[in-house]
Amino acid sequence: MGGRCALGGHVSSHPHLPSTCVTQCSASSSCDIGSGLIPGGKGGDRTDPRDLSICGVTCGIELDRPFGRCPFSSFYIMATGQIFSRNTQALFYNYKQLPIQRMLDFDFLCGRETPSVAGIINPGSEGFQKLFFGQEEIAIPVHSMIEAACAAHPTADVFINFASFRSAAASSMSALMQPTIRVVAIIAEGVPESDTKQLIAFARANNKVLIGPATVGGIQAGAFKIGDTAGTIDNIIQCRLYRHGSVGFVSKSGGMSNELYNTIARVTDGIYEGIAIGGDVFPGSTLSDHVLRFNNIPQVKMMVVLGELGGRDEYSLVEALKEGKVHKPVVAWVSGTCARLFKSEVQFGHAGAKSGGELESAQAKNQALKEAGAVVPTSYEAFETAIKETFEKLVEEGKIAPVSEVKPPQIPEDLKSAIKSGKVRAPTHIISTISDDRGEEPCYAGVPMSTIIQHGYGVGDVISLLWFKRSLPRYCTQFIEICIMLCADHGPCVSGAHNTIVTARAGKDLVSSLVSGLLTIGPRFGGAIDDAARYFKDACDKGLTPYEFVEGMKKKGIRVPGIGHRIKSRDNRDKRVQLLQQYAHTHFPSVKYMEYAVQVETYTLSKANNLVLNVDGAIGSLFLDLLAGSGMFSKQEIDEIVEIGYLNGLFVLARSIGLIGHTFDQKRLKQPLYRHPWEDVLYTK
Repeated sequence: MGGRCALGGHVSSHPHLPSTCVTQCSASSSCDIGSGLIPGGKGGDRTDPRDLSICGVTCGIELDRPFGRCPFSSFYIMATGQIFSRNTQALFYNYKQLPIQRMLDFDFLCGRETPSVAGIINPGSEGFQKLFFGQEEIAIPVHSMIEAACAAHPTADVFINFASFRSAAASSMSALMQPTIRVVAIIAEGVPESDTKQLIAFARANNKVLIGPATVGGIQAGAFKIGDTAGTIDNIIQCRLYRHGSVGFVSKSGGMSNELYNTIARVTDGIYEGIAIGGDVFPGSTLSDHVLRFNNIPQVKMMVVLGELGGRDEYSLVEALKEGKVHKPVVAWVSGTCARLFKSEVQFGHAGAKSGGELESAQAKNQALKEAGAVVPTSYEAFETAIKETFEKLVEEGKIAPVSEVKPPQIPEDLKSAIKSGKVRAPTHIISTISDDRGEEPCYAGVPMSTIIQHGYGVGDVISLLWFKRSLPRYCTQFIEICIMLCADHGPCVSGAHNTIVTARAGKDLVSSLVSGLLTIGPRFGGAIDDAARYFKDACDKGLTPYEFVEGMKKKGIRVPGIGHRIKSRDNRDKRVQLLQQYAHTHFPSVKYMEYAVQVETYTLSKANNLVLNVDGAIGSLFLDLLAGSGMFSKQEIDEIVEIGYLNGLFVLARSIGLIGHTFDQKRLKQPLYRHPWEDVLYTK
């Protein structure tokens, strides 16, 4: 039957749509609605079908944005029918990898061409987040502000809020205030009731849909789902949610909605849309809101409602049934009938699941729904049978046509889960043999961190585990610590410290200052330990006399590493060398290589007074004695340690302590930019 629009436009009927649907508007060109309702309509000049979907009457037509409110009508948006479609896109607040990936996997399962997540809002972060859309890896934009995300993605009209209960209200209100956002789903539990009431009032006043708090969200089969709704992909496939059915489902409980999706799929052709309104005392949208909305969706042929004791939400549905506002069968059950078995009042899982009197009991609600015309079973166990019988009756009456089954595509399995299940073998990219952080606590070479602390291990023990992959005897680890202490610093004038000081005074950060000093370590500054060990070992093992060794090096044009000092001499010995030698004589089982180095020193001193054994030569030769004398290393391992550069690593580690100290010293003293004095430069042609 036809009718007249409030603005004078003609509303005509259509044989395949209910009479309340707008199919053509002949309003004048000044109308703000016009032909935007149905492509090809007459009259107005607004041709974007996403703008509005009703004109004075409710509309269940599925458009790109199948909801809205005529500016000249008082209809609340919930009455318009469908709130999701295959083109719906969402903004996801507070990055959670798993629920977003589940949404994208559902998109792929349904054959969507575009991902349902347009952008992610993660306060304090910007950039992109990599996720999978089928086999393809995609980059989803990340925004730090809600306003920026809405501006960047104007077609995203669903806001999925995974914020904590402390910030969920503020972020949800911010989203509701954005003109592009039409639906807000709040996942958090425990949102203050006063805040929830303000959100509900604002949403209704501005014709927006609020789902939750304390909800898993909702799903339109084969089109769009919110977050973790319906659980795993296996459950979604089992419940045939990859294509639409004929049942509209609404529940207070998110967990029970997963169970009912499965139940409905067993005895019907599946759901068309399912919503979990949340278990808080004040839900953003009610059971009756969604039932009335389902009533206006042509594809929904029957409704299934799962309520629970506590509150009086179900009575608004009772009134709607009594007033004849619902024209499709409703199968309902209110859980919590067992509450009467308890002598005292019982609080069930949800904040709202607490009976406040006889009217709020499950029994009273079930009875009221039954008297209003809903199909109410005698128990939850009979719920499935009631759904099945109602569906079969509609099929017999020809109101439900069989749904064509489709085979959903195979969702690629994530590599981690496939490896864990033993389905695939994947090569690793890095090998680590010195530490493992996968267990309850980190381990150094298999030794738990707690053991290191409880046994009083020192820095030398940690180095022995991480560098040599074994626990060395105490005299060895103590020698390592002595080397670190003796080499930690050598004043501000050596090249490494000088570079660090100049860099720190230039205002650079700690790491830059440290690195500038470390980069000077080499053959001429602190980098001779490995070479000293290498040459002393080779000469000693070959049985060369000091004369043969030194003169052979001279012929090759190579200075003997570990011999010579710019300041120290025969009469001014390096105290550090003496301390190391004293310790080795006292604790080492053998000092063969050090004695050979001393013999070399005796020969070189006959040539020049400053060709003394320096600290590099002392550490290099003594480390050879440590490795050989401990009996814990093979000859091949010793050669490898020297070749790789372990001993220079000891100097790098030690000197880092001093370089860091010089950095802090300059910054503490607030020293200005360094400029080298002219008088210290020889200017010449």
